[in-house]
Amino acid sequence: MSSAVQTAARRFGAASASLRVRNYRLYFVGQSVSVAGTYMASLAIAFLTLHLTGSGAALGVAAAARLLPFVLLGPLGGVIADRYDKRRLLFLTQTGSAVGALVFALLDWTGAITYPLVLGLSLVLGCLTVVDNPARQSLIADLVDRDVLANAVILNSVSLNVARVLGSAVGGALVTVIGTPVSFVLNAASFGAVIVSLARMRTDDIARPERAPRARGQIREGFRYALSTPELAIPLGMLTLTGVLAYEFPTTLPLLATGTFHGTAATYGLLAAVMAGGAVVGGVAAAARPGRPTERSLAITCIGWGAAILLVGLAPSVWTACVLLVLVGYGSITFNSTAKTALQLASKPELRGRVMSLWALVWGGGSVIGAPLVGWVAEVLTPRWGLIVGGASTVLLGLVMLPHLHRRTVAAAARQRSATDPAR
Repeated sequence: MSSAVQTAARRFGAASASLRVRNYRLYFVGQSVSVAGTYMASLAIAFLTLHLTGSGAALGVAAAARLLPFVLLGPLGGVIADRYDKRRLLFLTQTGSAVGALVFALLDWTGAITYPLVLGLSLVLGCLTVVDNPARQSLIADLVDRDVLANAVILNSVSLNVARVLGSAVGGALVTVIGTPVSFVLNAASFGAVIVSLARMRTDDIARPERAPRARGQIREGFRYALSTPELAIPLGMLTLTGVLAYEFPTTLPLLATGTFHGTAATYGLLAAVMAGGAVVGGVAAAARPGRPTERSLAITCIGWGAAILLVGLAPSVWTACVLLVLVGYGSITFNSTAKTALQLASKPELRGRVMSLWALVWGGGSVIGAPLVGWVAEVLTPRWGLIVGGASTVLLGLVMLPHLHRRTVAAAARQRSATDPAR
């Protein structure tokens, strides 16, 4: 066997290490199917909202409605995930989400859907996600050993973006050719994949971390722990700004597709799919990379990702935007998975649910503020400015943080060398 083939085999083995664990493999497949359905439904909601209102600001509000519960209840969801069996929680939240998707389909199919109903249903589904998200994210650490945890976190992000490619492409075609109701029906069916995967897991192989007892002040405890631990506070702070201004693609890309490039739902599906394709490539590259990511790499990725978003905002044509969105996808998964891996590895097991609820709060919940704001900017100026604002702020954040995080990375490496060298 040639050295090139051996090297490729080693990299493939490293990239797929966590998939050798049966329970994680089931989790991976179930989540992939479910998220594909979720993206089909998200695309359908976006174009249903535009059909009902014709307003970019209204689209931003609709995107924010699903995430508003994160802001109001997100830390409580983390406490629940730390206090109860995560697998059982997921059975409940996935079943509830399937019912909500069917209600969306029924109202849309009968013509009874209105913009206020879109907002109300989005709020209800968001409440389920408050518990679902921290339970789902923190369950990963219970399914695999610590030495492959980083790989499992990154592969989970890869699966989400593969699902985004499929969901966006299929969803765009369905909305254009058939209409939005079918997307909601398929989304409801997709939750069954998670329920089946959870049911088939070997419960004896799932780690049982000590559950947080019922006590007062547990939400405050989670906040204090995260803010007083630099390894957690720095990634969360960076995720906050980028979550508010940069990661608003469910709002910016539909407006770019229809307003700037005068396209249809299929155009948006294409833009979202190529961005997700870039994320898949970035995720596979990150999964094959040895060792844990450094804090310095978080700042460097932030700069590159922001520059790519900025260039998409300046793209002269839809095809140029597609090429640049591959880089946006690559940067988004690298930035997010680097930050999420740092949070998973630095968290105490008994507080991991609360930490991951804060990740969901700042990364997704930031859209409660960011989506209406970016939608308003895009409507008052042009859709391009929604991307330019997010890209420029992300580049600036990375440039400001780079010297500080570089010093922390160097200091951490020095401490590690001192700990492993008895002569020091």
